[in-house]
Amino acid sequence: MIKITLKDGSVREFENEVSVMDIAKSISEGLARAIVAASVNGKVVGLNHVVKEDCELNLFKFDDAEGKDVFRHTSAHILAQAIKRIYPEAKFAIGPTVENGFYYDIDLDHRLTNEDLEKLEKEMKKIAKEDMAVERYELPREEALAWAKENGELYKVELIEELPEGEIISFYKQGDFTDLCRGPHLPSTKKVKAVKLLSIAGAYWRGDEKNKMLQRIYGISFEKNKDLEEYLHMLEEAKKRDHRKLGKELDLFFIPEEGPGFPLFLPKGMELKNELLKFWREIHRADGYSEIETPIILNQKLWETSGHWFNYKENMYTVDIDDQQFAIKPMNCPGSLIYYNAKPHSYKEFPMKVAELGRVHRHELSGALHGLMRVRAFTQDDAHIFMLPEQIKDQIKGVVDLIDRVYKTFGFEYHLELSTRPENSIGSDEDWEAAENGLREALEELNLPYILNEGDGAFYGPKIDFHLRDCLGRTWQCGTIQLDMQLPQRFDINYIGQDGEKHRPVMIHRVAFGSIERFIGILIEHYAGKFPVWLAPTQVRILPISDKYNDYANEVKKALFDKGIRVELDDRAEKTGFKIREAQLQKIPYMIIVGEKEEAEKNISVRSRDNGELGSLQLDDFMVTLSKDIEERTNVIQA
Repeated sequence: MIKITLKDGSVREFENEVSVMDIAKSISEGLARAIVAASVNGKVVGLNHVVKEDCELNLFKFDDAEGKDVFRHTSAHILAQAIKRIYPEAKFAIGPTVENGFYYDIDLDHRLTNEDLEKLEKEMKKIAKEDMAVERYELPREEALAWAKENGELYKVELIEELPEGEIISFYKQGDFTDLCRGPHLPSTKKVKAVKLLSIAGAYWRGDEKNKMLQRIYGISFEKNKDLEEYLHMLEEAKKRDHRKLGKELDLFFIPEEGPGFPLFLPKGMELKNELLKFWREIHRADGYSEIETPIILNQKLWETSGHWFNYKENMYTVDIDDQQFAIKPMNCPGSLIYYNAKPHSYKEFPMKVAELGRVHRHELSGALHGLMRVRAFTQDDAHIFMLPEQIKDQIKGVVDLIDRVYKTFGFEYHLELSTRPENSIGSDEDWEAAENGLREALEELNLPYILNEGDGAFYGPKIDFHLRDCLGRTWQCGTIQLDMQLPQRFDINYIGQDGEKHRPVMIHRVAFGSIERFIGILIEHYAGKFPVWLAPTQVRILPISDKYNDYANEVKKALFDKGIRVELDDRAEKTGFKIREAQLQKIPYMIIVGEKEEAEKNISVRSRDNGELGSLQLDDFMVTLSKDIEERTNVIQA
């Protein structure tokens, strides 16, 4: 008998080998119709997979991440089949799934347009209706190579040639289309009915600028049209909130042609950035951090010691100074280690919390640049905590609490991911085990759920990542906590313990915002530019109804300015209605209208961006309420 242990712990027994689909049918026909994939002993498989021995089985619906991945992988193959039918001369590169959909890279002389995407979409829906079985088969490496050459698939030839001799290679066939693929896939094309091709982009083969530029077609697919329509609505909303568009309209920043990837912040953008930094400094000072500033350029020897020269050099900008090679820092951590080593330390100083708003530079490919979200220079809100081994769990808990307080201030929810040892790691197995256990135990003691992300840690240590969810449901990886037992060894840092001997401290790297610039981009889109009053670059705009009242308007402005409120005066010779509309478009939280009545009674007429007319108020009363909102950092999200 074959024993199948299901996710709920129940066990089903079968006399002979059995397919995943038949196992599902034995539970219920409804479940069999709903599932799209499964995992056998942790390995994701298709529904046609045959179970031949005892195992643990999980069944996945489309709503599960594994289910979406298989569903959209098959969607990519359907796209490729549609391309082959309409453009038989096309050559195929790769077609993976991505976080929000799938893509396929193709080599085609014809430059695709949006009209072409509509044709391909129509053909994809036709292929779905044809309900073709998706069948897996395998070939020895030599036969697979012969197939690729015979079909003129030069990119597949390159992929196969890199595999070892004697390797068995899998293919998936659906009707008249066959693709090299490890799978798994849906059993048939029929489920992929709700599909939309979203865009076309250029992509170098294998991401290498030296290789040919291919055409990348992005798409999305769902089980139901209703879900597709909701997703497309979200995309439209995201376009309205695009931080690049709003950044220009609200005079916050732009990316100059003379410096691609290097943002230029305008005065209002700097008000926003400085308010974030002010908040950051307050919360870190209260939590016992000391702030430092480390050099922006450091020599090659330092980066060799840290390991970045060998593990990250392709992302670093280098410069020759006095016949030596230096690098502009892509990370702040080595500078903190120089700071630590500047004088001896005692165990009594721990935990030592050192924070830095450090400017870092990283070489990003031009095709990867995206407004403030992906730049080549940014401010990282780094902090490094040096501690005793027995302080690890408490310090991690403290950092989690601090980052939680930061995100709640902006109204963000988040989930956590624990990333473990990568292939290019440095350090001993014992150190890595201790570091991973420290992070895991801290999360478990805090009773915080997390996703295990195996093999995605930093090369020097495991990490906890915070993934924010914005008001559109999109996620952004921002905060991170990295436990490091390697750099303290590489920099030979130590402290004098209670026993009078030298010992090695443990080090935490952590950020809350991550990149300040990227966090600003996220905030712009999260709030759609309607920042809460404490964060708004301009908090109040004063609108005199004619130039006769400019003197009184200036009195009001001075009173607000003296209270530390960010205020502007619009004294242009324009109609008041026009000025109000402009202030609304600039998403300014409050407008103060002053005219004959206001001047005579020495009060103000207030209009709220979010709540409309507030009527006549005493200036002092308004300032008290406004100052309270600013001081308490009241967070109101407006769509």
